[in-house]
Amino acid sequence: MNTLIKSILILFIPAWANAQTTPLTLHEALNAAQQQNRSIKLSQLDAEVSKAKVRQTQAVFLPQINLSYTALSTNNPLNAFGFKLQQQAITETDFNPALLNDPSATQNFMTKVELLQPIFNMDMIYQREAAGNQAEAFQLKHERTKQYIGLEVEKAYAQLQLAHRAETVMEEAVVTAKAVSAAAQNRFDQGYLQKSDVLQVKVFVANMETKLDEAKSNVKNASDYLSLLMGVPPGVIYATDTLNQDLPLISDAVLPENRADFAAMAAVVEAHNNVVKSSTMAYVPKLNAFGEYMFNDSEAFGFGSNAYLVGAQLSWRIFNGTATKNKIATARIERDKATQELHYQKEQAQLELDKTIRQERDAQNLVNQQALTTAHAQEALRLIQNRHEQGLVTTTDLLQAQTNVSQQKLGHAQAVFQLTVTRAYLNFLTATTNL
Repeated sequence: MNTLIKSILILFIPAWANAQTTPLTLHEALNAAQQQNRSIKLSQLDAEVSKAKVRQTQAVFLPQINLSYTALSTNNPLNAFGFKLQQQAITETDFNPALLNDPSATQNFMTKVELLQPIFNMDMIYQREAAGNQAEAFQLKHERTKQYIGLEVEKAYAQLQLAHRAETVMEEAVVTAKAVSAAAQNRFDQGYLQKSDVLQVKVFVANMETKLDEAKSNVKNASDYLSLLMGVPPGVIYATDTLNQDLPLISDAVLPENRADFAAMAAVVEAHNNVVKSSTMAYVPKLNAFGEYMFNDSEAFGFGSNAYLVGAQLSWRIFNGTATKNKIATARIERDKATQELHYQKEQAQLELDKTIRQERDAQNLVNQQALTTAHAQEALRLIQNRHEQGLVTTTDLLQAQTNVSQQKLGHAQAVFQLTVTRAYLNFLTATTNL
């Protein structure tokens, strides 16, 4: 079935069809999760927000342009005379002391365009660099989130494989138990067994059927969790591949320096370092240019007179208490703290890697042991079945042997599951990034 068609079926298959199964490979589950998982989408949005904040810092290079329109009316002598000057409308009569001291209401309507052009602001440049480091950190966190969700999908898929294996084992146990029950009923009818033996077998059959129902419920639960990780509606039972135990040991695994979470923390350290530089650059003078072009008129929406003003400002904050000094000290402490956190994170990761390598070896040994134990239990069951048919062992012995076989098969499946999960976790611990 085409992958796209299968994805559409997964999205729109109704809940009432949960008795059907949909084939699903691990590769398909991983692809669906990478595209639809909610956690991945949220981390992507965080990365986009951080990029948007970086774009905001372009103001350190780009001009700012403001347009304003102001309407004023006053009889204040100084402002009234100033309005006429701005309107370039002064006449000789305006110098009459009576008019200067007690003017009538004077209006001024001003349209103004302002331009501010940053030229040299080193503190803002380093703040821009810090914002870029933060954006890089969020992008790396997004990458690590994708890797973590991939790990969760592998674990959930293995859990579903285990649930299917448990269901198969219990189905085999129910079939065998019913066969034993039928044989016991036949021997009871012939007078070779007591009623208590027949009832014991029926109780065993009921117990196996209950466990089979539990196994089916576990399959549904595991399928629903896998649906959640893939970002699709629940209610579909997925048919999976069988658990694979034929994988080489990864005993030579090493902790990569360019792991996404390490790189993200390194970007955070660099961001703090740029904050230190930005705070230090507050001691450096700033140079900015500005300009204004305005129209003034005594009538609304008039443009009777025009004027401009241009200039440049060199500013240097000599002393502002100890604010800048303490800001630099705080930034350095935060940078040192982030550096220590990175070192500690790597130490913890190395410890976890060493432990997981040992766990993988132990899991492989357990798989081998369970395979031998299962084979032994099956052979023992075969012998007891032959002896039971000859009347040499009791029904209880037969039921115990059958129970042991089921337990060993489940134990072997659990061991393979643990090995699969351990290897997936080991791959997660050693995953690198190309960002």
